[in-house]
Amino acid sequence: MLPEYQIDAEIFRLYPGYRRGLVFAEGLRNAPAQASLSGALRTEESALRTRIQGNPAEYPSIAAWREAYRRFGARPSDFRSSVEALARRVLRGDALPSINALVDIGNLVSMRYLTPVGVHPIPGGEGALRVRLAAPGDSFLPPDGGPAEVPEAGEVVFAQGSMVLTRRWTWRQAALTLTLPETTAVFFNVDALPGMADAALAAAVADIVHLVRTHCGGRTRSAVLDAAHPSWSPTSPTSPTSPTSPT
Repeated sequence: MLPEYQIDAEIFRLYPGYRRGLVFAEGLRNAPAQASLSGALRTEESALRTRIQGNPAEYPSIAAWREAYRRFGARPSDFRSSVEALARRVLRGDALPSINALVDIGNLVSMRYLTPVGVHPIPGGEGALRVRLAAPGDSFLPPDGGPAEVPEAGEVVFAQGSMVLTRRWTWRQAALTLTLPETTAVFFNVDALPGMADAALAAAVADIVHLVRTHCGGRTRSAVLDAAHPSWSPTSPTSPTSPTSPT
């Protein structure tokens, strides 16, 4: 059963205009990327190198995330948003490795829209998935196998209960969120600050839906959460006043 997804009101109060696009997908085939998907990655890498000239920290969409990180006490030079880390890697001239189709889709869309995109398998824990501020008792298992970490007070996290799935908003996903070849159900997060237009966010979500159905098959449902629509259950019927849209 897919859990309810929520963004706490405090997040919207501290970061007005924030939105998160969602794509839930199930019944997937997460095979190695086809040549067409790998080719699309190379195309987006080339486009990104043309698009960003000079210091990537000064590019507007990346600078906006650096400012958001400063506001909850994270030094952007030490803890880079996922989109900045991805952009810097590409701008160094590195070709992104092809991990699997789902991960490659996330990287492609992140480059195309220059916004953080994460992909997670559906977690098996209890309770809603929440974007919120860190709370006492939270714990994060880093992907390198190191000891459990305690998020800092005021840090924006993505969690299920006390289990933190992503630290520092879009910085690092937990070990248990790895998307593997046998993964058949996932959700994508597409994070948007005010500088990203609603139409661009909708296009990014639509791109993910199209790419997932093309390369992985399965069934998808999508939504955009904002201050007016802070929660969503992918198993509930679509409401005319809801941002959800079955695909």
